[in-house]
This record gives sequence, C-alpha cells and structure tokens, in this order.
Amino acid sequence: MAGKLGIIAGGGVLPARAVAACRAEGRPYFILGLEGVTDPETLAGSPHAVARLGAAATVLEHLRANRVEEIVLAGRVPRPSLAALRPDWRGIQLLMRIGLRAAGDDGLLGAVVGELEREGFRVVGIEQVMGSLLIPEGPLGSRLPDAAARIDIDRGREAAQALGRLDIGQAVVVQAGVVLAVEAVEGTDAMLERVRTVRLQESGGVLVKMRKPQQERRVDLPAIGPATVAGAAAAGLAGIAVEAGGALVIDRGEVAAAADAAGLFVVGIAPGP
Repeated sequence: MAGKLGIIAGGGVLPARAVAACRAEGRPYFILGLEGVTDPETLAGSPHAVARLGAAATVLEHLRANRVEEIVLAGRVPRPSLAALRPDWRGIQLLMRIGLRAAGDDGLLGAVVGELEREGFRVVGIEQVMGSLLIPEGPLGSRLPDAAARIDIDRGREAAQALGRLDIGQAVVVQAGVVLAVEAVEGTDAMLERVRTVRLQESGGVLVKMRKPQQERRVDLPAIGPATVAGAAAAGLAGIAVEAGGALVIDRGEVAAAADAAGLFVVGIAPGP
C-alpha cells in the first residue's frame, strides 16, 4: 500500500474527492487545511490541522508530526497579497529563495513543490491519487464541434499557449476567430461571466483551456466540471475544448450529461494543431 498521504487542501471539491479515494482504498491520510480557504466540511471527520497560507514552518511541522510521506496539492488557492500572506520566518526564507521566479502562479507553485521535496516529501499529482482524471482526446458527450468551432479551437489553442508561456492564465474564449477574453487572476468562472457582456451578436464561441507549456504537471492543471459547462452555456458558447492528457475533468459523467442537455460540445484536443 502507498504511504500516508498529506492532502494540502484548497477550495472546491477536489480535496473531498481525494479524501474519498483514500477511504475507498484504505489508505492513511492527513488533511492540512488552509485558513480561510478550505471548506470546513472537507475537514469534518478526518485527521486534520489548519494553518495560515504563509505559516510555512507550521505547515511543515504538521506534516512531519503526522508522518506524511506523499503530498498532493488539491483545490483552488487564491493568490494573496504579501500583506495578507503574513509569512513566518520559514515563509520569508522561501520567498527570498524563489525571488522573481515566482512572478506568476506556475512559478510560485513550482517553487512550493521544490521546497516540499527538499524537505523529504514526495509530491504527486491529483490524478495519481484518484485514478485518471485526465480528459482523453475526443468528445465527452454526444456533440461535436462544427467547422466554425474547429477554427475557434485552433485560434484558442494558440492564444492559450501564448498566455501560458507568460504564466498569466490557462483559458481563453474565442468567437468567430476573435479572442473575446483571456483568463488571469479572476479564474475561469469570472471570465465566463465577463464574456456574457462582450460576446459578438453571432451565435457560437468556444472556451479553450490548455496547460501552460512550462507548467509543473503535479499542481494546478486546468480543470473543468459541471459548473464550467453551466457557465459556458450561460455565456452562449457552442462548446468547451481542453487539452487531452493535460487537463482534469471532474465528474466526467455529469459533465457529459450537462453538456448534452445544454446543447454544448466538450472535447479533448491535442496540444498541437
């Protein structure tokens, strides 16, 4: 059996799903909740502790005290300001070490992974804990992109990868070959809300989510779930395209059913054209 798993839990459903997977296979686990971020229901009934995001020394103490061997970072963590972070002495050392390399989310998360591994922990991806969450190439539901949507997908893939190389975001919305919106710190759901006010009068448009080309694969892979489908439908889009083998799909069956009900396609696409 795999060693004891430490779940550093952000927001959303992924931490709870990781807990359920551990329970199902009888794997020992420990949850490290983040103050003001982790849903309290995720912690209920499980061995856990809670620490401030900037309290790096406390985080490491909890992980060692609970004999954690492997670590998974699961769920969304909003990027705090330095004032809100309030780093302890260990956190200050980390920030000084990573310096300007952590200008974007990928730089910061990659540095965190490196620091955990220097401390003797093995960091794994969420799909290694829960079985394969990675979306395969091809459609999830019954609908396929038409010729116009395929053009938008190609344009969106190119734009999303350019955005990712700058470590800004992972998603764009394209309609009729025009990039309507790009994802930054606000996240995909908020970007889709914004699309509702800027989209062209014509029907169609595609949400495209791609892994950043330089991304640390064990953390912060692009993800979609039923809420993403609902947001795309509310924005009037024709469908969603995400990188096959490089993006997570949460509740695959629900995503496919919701897409079919809304008349949208959801498709896994290759990273290259």
